Amino acid sequence: MIQGLVVLVWLGVCAVQDIRQRQIANRLTLGAVLLALLYLLWSSTTWLGASRAEGGGAVFLALLLTLPGYALGRLGAADVKLLAALALASDSTYLLWSLVGAGVANMAWLVYGPRLLPLASQGVRARLGYLVVDPSRKLPFAPFLLVGFTLAWLWLH
Repeated sequence: MIQGLVVLVWLGVCAVQDIRQRQIANRLTLGAVLLALLYLLWSSTTWLGASRAEGGGAVFLALLLTLPGYALGRLGAADVKLLAALALASDSTYLLWSLVGAGVANMAWLVYGPRLLPLASQGVRARLGYLVVDPSRKLPFAPFLLVGFTLAWLWLH
């Protein structure tokens, strides 16, 4: 239970930074990769309790799914590192359901965000930073991954 909350807090910090600055610091992404890898090597399980093989498979899957998006300019390097860290900390089931949830959250935001934002106060709109839908730029990915992981964690846990 506590391990999942730690992942949620970490993803929350990454999401806030991505919303405000449109980037995620390497110490948050690479630091999490390093910590999750060290934990995996030390305990032979991922942070959320999957086997070493499941964690390794999840990392392979994360890279398989994100590197083409990075090469095409659809994902940033931080997004690739973020998903690699999540994979090392969990397993392929959490990774895939987190991605599905992120996709659903992203689509919902694209549809309903432009309708809801005019109803929000100026302060709320200012805090949403890069989440404001603008066809000329990509939306930050970490907030949607946070939603996806939260849904996956609640469903799988």
